[in-house]
Amino acid sequence: MISEPELDGAWEPARPPEVAQDGAQDDVVPARRTDRPWWWVATAVVVTSALWAGGLYAFGDRLRPAEPEVRYAVTDNLCEQFEAPALGRAMGGFAGSTPNRTGRHPAMDWASCSYGSDGPGGSGGFSAVVLVELHKKSDPAPEFALGSYYERIFGADDAWEEMPGLGEQALVRASEAGDGLQMRVRDGGAVFTVELMFYGSPDEETGAKATPPARPDQDALTAAAVEDVRALMAALRKD
Repeated sequence: MISEPELDGAWEPARPPEVAQDGAQDDVVPARRTDRPWWWVATAVVVTSALWAGGLYAFGDRLRPAEPEVRYAVTDNLCEQFEAPALGRAMGGFAGSTPNRTGRHPAMDWASCSYGSDGPGGSGGFSAVVLVELHKKSDPAPEFALGSYYERIFGADDAWEEMPGLGEQALVRASEAGDGLQMRVRDGGAVFTVELMFYGSPDEETGAKATPPARPDQDALTAAAVEDVRALMAALRKD
């Protein structure tokens, strides 16, 4: 009979088979080894530990939100990169541009630019505003279709429409009143927003608001915005 090994001792060697008293040799059953090589046990422990550690690491990665890829950089004077030639032609020409406030923050960089022009005879005018936001810490995709905080506060009845072929996601909508158009483009952590507005100036004598200047065809205006935004994305893209 083979003895059981002690937990802290060595394996006991198997005893030699006993010989029958009459000298006849019976069939000898070799001793059965129940031990396993130490390296097998060590390998099992290492593999198990690696799988456990890998699982914890992967779980930790799922807990940490991934930072979005930012493939663009903004400058202090965005108007130098956004000259808006296509929109200028579609809207009748801009009188001038104004670089708006820019900002740098560990979570986001941003810059904006405004173009505008008065209508003939003081009958109103139109403007184009572009805003570039570079989200460096949080992915803007989940809230992208919600628009700006201004829209959430005051509401907007016009629905966004998907527009393929520009960035990772592009949305556009036109005001039913015919006084504006908005376009938003998302590409990684970058969000490009263009807002076109047509407005009427109040009459100096009566105070009544004048009718805004004639608005270009929506399709032509959308095509012009796409052309200028695509050129802006190319100008701001990092090598």
